Amino acid sequence: MSLVFGAICPHPPILIPSIGRENLKKIKKTKQAIERLAEDFYQAMPDTVIVISPHGQVMTENFVINHSPVLNVDLADFGDLDTKFTFKNDLGFAYQIRESVETSIPLILTAEEKLDYGISVPLLCLTKQKRNISVIPLSYSLLDFFAHYNFGRAIRKVINLSNKRVAVVASGDLSHRLKENSPAGYSPLGKVFDRKLIKFLKEKNIKGLLDFDKNLIEDAGECGFRSFLILLGIFENSSYKIDILSYQGPFGVGYLVAEFSLK
Repeated sequence: MSLVFGAICPHPPILIPSIGRENLKKIKKTKQAIERLAEDFYQAMPDTVIVISPHGQVMTENFVINHSPVLNVDLADFGDLDTKFTFKNDLGFAYQIRESVETSIPLILTAEEKLDYGISVPLLCLTKQKRNISVIPLSYSLLDFFAHYNFGRAIRKVINLSNKRVAVVASGDLSHRLKENSPAGYSPLGKVFDRKLIKFLKEKNIKGLLDFDKNLIEDAGECGFRSFLILLGIFENSSYKIDILSYQGPFGVGYLVAEFSLK
């Protein structure tokens, strides 16, 4: 079928009510934006969702697809002993991606049943009405920016040849250094990075993103930039707009929610 949905989604575990509790009030706009995403996700009726995470097995020179048949969500590490779900992996589609890029893009398959929180949190938030969806967990690499964009383009070719309705979610947070009490410490360049990134996304300024100042990225302490580049590569030949649904940073980490709306 085709590409039917795309989004940038943050992944703070506090989005899960049993973990966030009172803190949910401080990210109300983020939560509301993700609820809108979830509704649009359901309306798009995807068969498979590709989730790109910064917190899986990140390798220096290889992209990674988690090829475990069973994918478990377990948030016990965050004090939630009750939230447990199992998703099935779209093994055939994942293998098609692997085959299509094996001579041009470094990609390996691994097998890890437990999903990292960069995948688990967006999945739990977006699939409330559609838990039976198949998942492809993907990790970016430390290769250059264009390699990520190009990997997205290669994935799109496989999507176009597929008989499935495919959604893509780029999981990632922006700067982790927005405030004095930020988990990664404070940098005045954190806000500069976030503003510049959002501006480029609004403008669909792909060149600006591919040429982004590497020192600024490093100083911002982000974790989503490469996820976003893969997503943008996937959408390259589509007629689409990017809707910025919300941006907040109450805990010193930038949470961006954006939807890629196909025209």
